[in-house]
Amino acid sequence: MRRSHVVALLVGIPLVLLVFWIARHTYWEDVPIPMPPKGEAATNPFYAAQRFAEVLGARTTRDRVFTAPSPDSVIVLSAWHWSMSRSRREALEHWVEAGGRLVADQTLIDSDKDFERWSGIVQEYARPSDGRKPDGWRLGDQCWTAEEDEAARPPESPRASYRICNFEWVSHLTSGHNVAWALRDASGLHAMRVRVGRGDVTMINAAPFTHTSLFEGDHGRLFVSATQLRRGDEVHFLSEDDAPWLLALAWQRGAPVIALSLGLIALGLWRGAVRFGPLAAPPPSARRSLAEQIRGSGQFALRHGGGESLHAACVRALDEAARRRVKMYSTLSGGERADALAGLTGFNRSELGTAVHHRPDAGRPSELRRAIALLESARRHILIDRPRRSPHVN
Repeated sequence: MRRSHVVALLVGIPLVLLVFWIARHTYWEDVPIPMPPKGEAATNPFYAAQRFAEVLGARTTRDRVFTAPSPDSVIVLSAWHWSMSRSRREALEHWVEAGGRLVADQTLIDSDKDFERWSGIVQEYARPSDGRKPDGWRLGDQCWTAEEDEAARPPESPRASYRICNFEWVSHLTSGHNVAWALRDASGLHAMRVRVGRGDVTMINAAPFTHTSLFEGDHGRLFVSATQLRRGDEVHFLSEDDAPWLLALAWQRGAPVIALSLGLIALGLWRGAVRFGPLAAPPPSARRSLAEQIRGSGQFALRHGGGESLHAACVRALDEAARRRVKMYSTLSGGERADALAGLTGFNRSELGTAVHHRPDAGRPSELRRAIALLESARRHILIDRPRRSPHVN
């Protein structure tokens, strides 16, 4: 036998034995894993209790705010601020006194003891040295048995017991009123019902009806007993655990007022904001020719005492044009300049002299217009290339 075969046997035999041992000592089994709640079940703490009550023939409603229902209906409270609003508290009290059935759990917040004074139900806490644990209680236990109290049970009904989870065994309930129904264990009363007016109030020293707590112990039976549920009942569930934010609540209650206020604020900001353009649309731009511009400027100068400056400007323009054509024009005398201009333009020498030496303030406006027109015509003739008629012409 070759050495490679020996090595293969030494490695392969233990490997086969290991695979065989794993196959003999392992097995496949399906393990159900609960999925997290979705949709309304994830946001509504009473979702399970509502579906349970509807299966039993009741009609359920998840209310965000308290609105007094019919006096023969049921209200279940959890995480409710009893003393937060006086008007709401009094409306709830009047509804119970008119015949309503109210069920509250240990998460009821009664900071001012208003619920305690009105219902007569008091939650007392035992001192650590006096606190007695329920019979059979062991460390790590979450559920134990509570039985109906003999004093608060109708004689004809059998005594029932409930397996209740998450009770506060360090506290118990007491009442100076006539208790109509109660659950007791070794540590005291943990659920009781008292009559208030024509209705009743049931207090439970636990929170057995929210989320998945309904599926623990005998919480389903406890729900039916606490609410005195009957087919056709109307059950309202109220909780402030997931109360909307202040802004959301304000929008729910006063959306028209908020929308109008925001509109007025936006209008005020827009009214006082800096504008990026003129207050009015710019007028259409009117265009006119150069000749119209010149005539308009001249007429403006004549009307507002500018005839002298206009005449002087025409004389300077004529002299500049003549300098280009006549040698030593600046050194010529007045008569020589008149002869040179007459020779260049062919105009009458005396008329040109009169126009050059015209005094705008001495004559009428019509004479000034004729003098300016003659000077401008002479300037244009000089600029046109003509045959030389004067010895001074270049």
